[in-house]
Amino acid sequence: MKTLFPLRRKLYSLFIIVSVFGVLGFQKAKLDTILTGNSSVDSSSKSRIALQDQALKSNLTVLKQSPSFGYRNVISDFLYLSFLQYFGDRETRGSIGYLASPLFFENIVARDPFFSEIYLFLSTSVSLYSGRPDISVTLMEQGLKSMAPDVPPDSYYIWRYKAVDELLFLGNGEAARRSHLKAAEWASLSSDPEGKIVAERSLNTAQFLAQDINSKPAQIAAWAQVLAGAVDDEARQIAVLNIEELGGTIIVDQNGRATVQYKIDNDEPDLDSPETPSQS
Repeated sequence: MKTLFPLRRKLYSLFIIVSVFGVLGFQKAKLDTILTGNSSVDSSSKSRIALQDQALKSNLTVLKQSPSFGYRNVISDFLYLSFLQYFGDRETRGSIGYLASPLFFENIVARDPFFSEIYLFLSTSVSLYSGRPDISVTLMEQGLKSMAPDVPPDSYYIWRYKAVDELLFLGNGEAARRSHLKAAEWASLSSDPEGKIVAERSLNTAQFLAQDINSKPAQIAAWAQVLAGAVDDEARQIAVLNIEELGGTIIVDQNGRATVQYKIDNDEPDLDSPETPSQS
């Protein structure tokens, strides 16, 4: 009987995981059913969708408090895929918002803090769309506690995402300056091929903030980073509008590569931000 217990426990654990995943998938299926055949969401459907979204948040809250039974990475991967479905349902999100986004990432970061790819979506969806940059920054801080300059090699990017949220959404220029300094430190120690370039950019931005905590060049550089990592057209449009309102100019070359320039008042050269994505 003793030798059968580990197998029994694994089967029980797998049952729990499949059950939770099934509930999350069921919620998404019901949302899809409600929306089928409708070009717009009426008030009755909106009310039902809101109830289903509330059920999704409740399930994610329960999952956050549940053990992983050795399947931490499996759960994180599944939740990330589920989040992409959730985030990509623009009709529903436009109707009732992105309030479950923080719970997705609370679960993912707690189980797999090294999953560096998720932090860009964390910053975008939680800060920009859910309006909770405080949660976004807290979760990035939580993940960074488990990381090191080369573990994973691109971990310095999380410091940069954190700096963007601190500067643009929390209005804390000093915290953003410190995060850029950490990004520069980690990037210089990383084996990632882009590390040296990013280290220089991060250090430059930190210096702008040291001279002026409300530095327009630093804000433009931050919005350029949002533009570079934008996961949808709406986020790109928000970044472009903010860059232009701050006095920046987006220039696209013959190869479709975009840069952001800003003329500094004291006759210093333009701030050129080559981190903007190719517009091909």
